[in-house]
Amino acid sequence: MPPHTSKHAQAYLLLLLLVLLLSGFIATTLVSYYTSRDGIRHTIVNTELPLTSDNIYSEIQKDLVRPVVISSMMARDTFVRDWVMGGEQDSDQMTRYLREVQEHYGAFTSFFISNKTLTYYQAKGVLKQVDEKAKRDVWYFRVRDMQTPYEINVDVDMANQDRLTFFINYKVYDYDERFIGATGVGLTVDAVVKLIDDYQQRFERSIYFVDTNGRIVLTGATGGPMGARVGQSLSEVAGLEALQAKLPQPKSGNFTYNEQGRGHFLNVRFIPELNWYLFVDKHEEGALADIRHTLYLNLLVCLIISSVVLFLVYLSMRRYQRHIAALATTDTLTELPNRRGFNLLANQAIVEAQREQSPLSALLIDLDNFKDLNDSHGHLAGDEVLRGFARNLQQDLRQSDIICRWGGEEFILLLKDTDSATARHLAEKIRHQTEASRFPFNGAELQINTSIGLTELHADDTLERLIARADRALYRAKKSGRNRVCEERFDPSS
Repeated sequence: MPPHTSKHAQAYLLLLLLVLLLSGFIATTLVSYYTSRDGIRHTIVNTELPLTSDNIYSEIQKDLVRPVVISSMMARDTFVRDWVMGGEQDSDQMTRYLREVQEHYGAFTSFFISNKTLTYYQAKGVLKQVDEKAKRDVWYFRVRDMQTPYEINVDVDMANQDRLTFFINYKVYDYDERFIGATGVGLTVDAVVKLIDDYQQRFERSIYFVDTNGRIVLTGATGGPMGARVGQSLSEVAGLEALQAKLPQPKSGNFTYNEQGRGHFLNVRFIPELNWYLFVDKHEEGALADIRHTLYLNLLVCLIISSVVLFLVYLSMRRYQRHIAALATTDTLTELPNRRGFNLLANQAIVEAQREQSPLSALLIDLDNFKDLNDSHGHLAGDEVLRGFARNLQQDLRQSDIICRWGGEEFILLLKDTDSATARHLAEKIRHQTEASRFPFNGAELQINTSIGLTELHADDTLERLIARADRALYRAKKSGRNRVCEERFDPSS
């Protein structure tokens, strides 16, 4: 592309960028509020609230993994099974065992219930006899009959003033896989309450748990939404009455509702381990106020940045054009002209030689057994040899000669004002010097030989015919045993 054409194209591109940026600013100014509002609503509903739910769910799962492992070890403990199968002779032994588990692993409580005697053993001693008719004991008989090896259940702990507790109930089997009882540990919900408080403060949203009947069962230390308390139904919380009417029973999903003219976004997620629903609630006013301030700041920043970008684009385009021009004609490894660069120089040299009737010879050089060198020492070693060979080759040539990396391990030379006899002398010099050269790499001295094809330009030659003859000469040199120079003379009949 001519320089003046390139400059015109560059100016047009910069002008187009300027028009696009200005158009974007005007459009942003007109629709920024509405777009931002829709964007923040979409982000809250589809990203922020679900992400908060995911994080809390992950934290709950993480807190429950360790007690599940502890309960599993208790269920497989040979002492527990041997003690039960031995007739439960000394209850103090089981009490000491449960107390040791509770203290060592930092559990809130630990327990074992025998299926034979229905005795509820706890770290403080025998608690009671479980009764299938007692409402507070139905969980044990549910565990006895369930198919899965364990469950995570939220219930009050009779042994600790009915504090709400996460229980991991694990089935215990004897050595013949017969059910002999249930064991496990319990954790208080304090960790979850702290997690709720942390998320509420950091992200300005209300987080609480609701049971399957729509009753709030767990909130942060400061309470639930609009001051809601544990035990209240959603229908008793200001703003949530309509939602309760629409959803008599909670279900997972994204919802909206209004409270005193303020819009709220609500994400509901079912937590199967607890059989509860996690509610994450955020009102939009605070979020939109932040977005308005952020929007104005972004517009100012974008204006400044766009001005800088236009200037940098202009500088980058100039540098890129120069870089592309160099890359288009230069081999990056050896820094010699590549085929494209060679063709530009070689065609001009042939025209000059034919016009002035001066001799011109071509040498096509191939590094022998280069693949073996790569296989033995690696491609980095091969690259080092190519660079070293190219440097040596340049030292043997005149300023007017044309040298090119033809491809792979092949190089081509065009020797101006040089007949075939002089060219053969130079080719032999190159061959001997290469044979004597050593290329250091990682402590090794690498050595390579060359095969060279030689030919001289004829009056009616083209560049393609000249290279084709040099290639045939190189082929003969390699077939004849390598490390030699062969010449291909012009044949009018070919």
